[in-house]
Parts: sequence; structure tokens; C-alpha cells
Amino acid sequence: MKALVRQAVLAVAAVSTTVAVVACGADAHRSVDGPRAPRIGVLLPDAVTARWETRDRPLLENRIRELCGACRIEHANARNDVALQQEQMDSLITKGVDAILLVAVDAKSLGPSVRKAHQAGIPVIAYDRLADGPISGYVSFDGEEVGRLQGRALLTGMGDRARGGQIVMMNGDLSDPNAVAFKRGALSVLRGKVRIGRAYDTEQWSPEAANKNMSAAISALGADAIDGVYAANDGLAGASISALKANKVRPLPPVTGQDAELAAVRRIVAGDQYMTVYKPFGPEAAAGGALAVAAVRGDSLARAATDTVRTSDGRTVPAIMLTPVSVTVSDIKDTLVKRGAYTVRQICTPQLRAACRRAGLT
Repeated sequence: MKALVRQAVLAVAAVSTTVAVVACGADAHRSVDGPRAPRIGVLLPDAVTARWETRDRPLLENRIRELCGACRIEHANARNDVALQQEQMDSLITKGVDAILLVAVDAKSLGPSVRKAHQAGIPVIAYDRLADGPISGYVSFDGEEVGRLQGRALLTGMGDRARGGQIVMMNGDLSDPNAVAFKRGALSVLRGKVRIGRAYDTEQWSPEAANKNMSAAISALGADAIDGVYAANDGLAGASISALKANKVRPLPPVTGQDAELAAVRRIVAGDQYMTVYKPFGPEAAAGGALAVAAVRGDSLARAATDTVRTSDGRTVPAIMLTPVSVTVSDIKDTLVKRGAYTVRQICTPQLRAACRRAGLT
């Protein structure tokens, strides 16, 4: 955990220093001191996944305002609608914003919009998900490592059944490049060790679809024949657990997750969900906001970023890649609570008091 924090601090500090230097320079491509305030578009993909509006948005906006008090923020949420996000991109381009921070609903479908922004001289920073087209920078976590963490934790949770046991894979939406990376990372750990009884790729990360698919898997495989569930994020995990409970699967098999949503953390304390992957939103948002402001000021993101990533068309793009952390019940206090993600009071509802005491959350 100390290595994670140190890495995040160094990455964000490097970008922030670059932003500060450019802010003081007389040759900044776009000046925040001119008559027109710079504008940064922040486009989020959906309101189903809790993190986007409750965590990422306020953190991003705070970071942007901290680095650029004069900057105006144009926010929109696509609500899992590709066409709507394309319209939102077109609107920002027509308005002539100075930079766009984009979490693409569908990476390929947004490619033409990214190209249109590039042609208009508007840099696009891909945030959390790698979008197609000529993006200027990228901020995210190592997606394959997320999948590997989930796969390793699932094997640990399965115990003696890890060798030859049967699992259900509830993958994310494969139009999201992150979901592809999560799946690839998980399979690199799970293949050859467990049998994959059923696997589903969940369009739009829909919990409703995951619930139906889990029920179908139980019907096909049998309630006693599922030894583990790989769920790519906490929304899919919660929906899968609901289906397992509705079908009277007892005891519940270990279920993975991702995003460290508060509801998922409570499920972990209760023993319903085995693990989640914590991707500290603060460092990611700090890096995303800093890159967006650096782009507004016309600085080279290659100097600001700490890494590079190869895009679908083979180009190398400046990037900041952060490290995810696996969280089980024994890790909650030393990761989520100590790092300020949640307080014990937020996690430990009255119904969870006894479980919280057993977990050392007092």
C-alpha cells in the first residue's frame, strides 16, 4: 500500500509541477488570464456505476479548480447511451472548449468524435478507459493487473475447490477496453486451474442483465455446482449475489468485484462478497485533472506524464498508470479506512455491528 501511495504521489506531483511551470510561462498556448475563461469538458459514461457521479466527478472538478481557478467545467453524463455521448462531444466541439476529459461509453464508437475534436485543435484526455482516435493523453489503472488480482483472490477464496472447481464468469461490457483487459488478466490466472461452467459478457455493465445471467447459470449448472463467481465489478457482483440468494444457493461461493463501492464493502463485511479491487479515485482524478489543465495551457503531455500506452491504431500516447489494490475483509481497515475512502461509521451499519467487530472495524 505504501508503494501504491508513493507511486500515485510521484505521478501526480510530476504533472502538477509541469502545470505550475507552464502557468507561469509567458508562452502558454492558452492563457487562463485572458478575457475568455478556459473551458474543460468532463464527459462521464453512466449513472449506474456509483463511482462516476459520487466520486470521480467531484474529485475531478475540485482538482481542475485547484489548478485553474479561472477554468469553467462543462459536465455531461451519457447514461450509457453512445449516441447521446456523441452528441455531447459534438456540442463541446461546437462550443470550442479547450480540452475534453472523456470516459467513453464505447471506445470504438467515440473514435470519430475524438478525431473531430483533434481536427478542431481540442486535446482529448481519455480517463479510466482508453478511447479510440487521436487522444492526447490517458489516465487509468493497469486493467490486466485488476483481472489478475480478481483471479488470484477467487482461487484463494475457493480454497480446496480451486483445483478443478467450477466457476461462472460475469465479465463486463467488451466495448469497454478495460473490460477486455480485466477478462484477459483474470483468464491468465484462472485458465488450467478451474472449469468455466458459464461465461457472460455483460452489455452496458447492466446489473439487471447480470442477475438474469446468473439465474440462467444456476439453472443450467445446478445450485450446488458453482464453486466461485468472477464478477468484473461490484455492480455485477451485487446482482450475481442477489441471484444466488434468490435461488437459495448456500453457502454462497466466493464472488469477486471491483471499484470498492460502499455497498460492496458492506457485503464483504457481511460475508456475501469475497473481495473487491480498490482503485484510489483521488490519485486518478488528481492526475486526470492535472493532465486536462496542462492540455489547456498548451504544455506537452509527454513531459507531464510518467508512462506511455499504445492505442488501437499503434500510436504511443503519454499516460499515467496507477496500481490497483486487492481488498478482502481483513484488508478493509488498512486500505479503505486508513486511506480515507470510507469511515468505519459509514461501513458499519447497525445490522453489521457484530460482523464489523469480527473484522476489527471498531
